[in-house]
Amino acid sequence: MKLVKATHLNGTIAVPADKSISHRSIMFGALAKGTTTVRNFLRGKDCFSTLHAFQKLGVPITDDGETITIEGQGFDGLKPAETAIDIGNSGTTIRLMMGILAGQSFETTLYGDDSLNRRPMNRVMLPLREMGAILSGDQNTEFPPITVAGKESLLPITYTMPVASAQVKSAIIFAALQAKGTSTIIEKEASRNHTEEMIRQFGGNISTEGKKITVTGPQTLQGQEVIVPGDISSAAFFLTGAAIMPKSDVTLTNVGINPTRTGILDVLEEMGADMSIHDQDMQNQSATIAIRSSELTGITISGDIIPRLIDELPIIALLATQANGTTVIKDAEELKVKETNRIDATAEELQKLGADITPTADGLIIHGPTKLHGGQVSSRGDHRIGMMLQIAALLTDEDVELDWAEAVAVSYPHFFDDVTTLAQGGEVK
Repeated sequence: MKLVKATHLNGTIAVPADKSISHRSIMFGALAKGTTTVRNFLRGKDCFSTLHAFQKLGVPITDDGETITIEGQGFDGLKPAETAIDIGNSGTTIRLMMGILAGQSFETTLYGDDSLNRRPMNRVMLPLREMGAILSGDQNTEFPPITVAGKESLLPITYTMPVASAQVKSAIIFAALQAKGTSTIIEKEASRNHTEEMIRQFGGNISTEGKKITVTGPQTLQGQEVIVPGDISSAAFFLTGAAIMPKSDVTLTNVGINPTRTGILDVLEEMGADMSIHDQDMQNQSATIAIRSSELTGITISGDIIPRLIDELPIIALLATQANGTTVIKDAEELKVKETNRIDATAEELQKLGADITPTADGLIIHGPTKLHGGQVSSRGDHRIGMMLQIAALLTDEDVELDWAEAVAVSYPHFFDDVTTLAQGGEVK
């Protein structure tokens, strides 16, 4: 696919709904008692993988195009799937569902596409095994297909997480909600807290104290109305595009600003971006963000901010190619076990366009500013790599051809259309 070229980005955009919250809205709605309605649901492939998985587990879910309605069955109301469940490319779905299925009385097999089936699952399997569930991977490995033989009387656990991962944490929390007794999870670094917040929203109890999370089970949840804010991970591409392109001025509405997700805003501010945040809705954790062409300076990104921007690091790497000086990204080993090894994928694909970027064991070193040029690149089946390369292509005079462009539909089905609209100075609703 030949990528969009532009001289500037201008206009207003409402980015798609938050992917993490959309996933969890289906999960909590299915596990609660009573009716849950979800508005502004992200209708992307990954989130539909979660929706279809729960339908196969006997949960009635309908979609009228505006509202998702879930008739929750409770933890004890799920039914065995007739066949193995296809999760597609969604790591969130498979990892969180492992925790949910750990407390069931039946056996379920979860599998995905070729990319997902190469992603390691031991970080979830090991703590769930400690709780009494039986989990096995393909040919006794840690890779999908994963078969979960649940245990109704799960044991509570005290677990110190070796990595900062919201997916691993959430899987353990879902199991702990079904266990009899108190479980304690100690995070390496604080990661996104949508699971914890939605437990409270659905009438459950969970306590957090610094990096320590305490859950006492079993619990019963109640159906709720969920309004999903815009996804800051999707907004990050246009925040970067407007900051690095000349004569650009973009306003993004209804962007989720949960504090565990706003590392990208902190990075932009520290690098010197001309950005403002207004119309904050604290109840919905959303705001309007305006950003303009900016003179940027390289920085070091490491430590406890990394879990707050882990999905944004590929686009931050592109941002850094246009900043003055050197940007160093460290402590980001988690990037290696995403849809691709995002450390290597980001470096290698941007190098094809002329970027001065070097991968390290736990991150990237980027020197800027660098004039990018055209070339042949690939998303490698990773939606965030694909979207990052489209924003990079805006900076080039020559054409950029993207292989595997369809991967972008996982989280942002209309991304290329929205880029075109802003390149023409329009409004994306």
